[in-house]
Amino acid sequence: MKFPGPTYRFCATCYTLKRQDSEYFGGLREQVLERDGYACRVCGDPDPGVHHRVPGKSVLHLMIALCAGCHAKVHRTKVVLTEFPPLLLKLWREQHPTGHEQTYIDFNVRKPAAQPVRLFTEDGEIRG
Repeated sequence: MKFPGPTYRFCATCYTLKRQDSEYFGGLREQVLERDGYACRVCGDPDPGVHHRVPGKSVLHLMIALCAGCHAKVHRTKVVLTEFPPLLLKLWREQHPTGHEQTYIDFNVRKPAAQPVRLFTEDGEIRG
């Protein structure tokens, strides 16, 4: 990517982001963030980065906005032991096709709903 000449300069941060966008994201980083509403697609964090669903392949439909926490879960989790949101689990499975998942079992006991009990007879007397 060719950057503007000396008449227009970026600050160091902007220059780095522009260079990285071109180098690592094929110039699509800003488009991905705009498409995803500048928020993590899993948790809604307002400070996302961009994740390549296929490593090294910069194609708009294969890129997704993820915050640092969700991005780390996708790449660094070796075994899924807790319940993941469905999208995060899908992204994790893409990166770890032979990875292991703990089946999530909900052990919360749910009692049946209470049955209604008549407190008064047809005559308006209190039942005893």
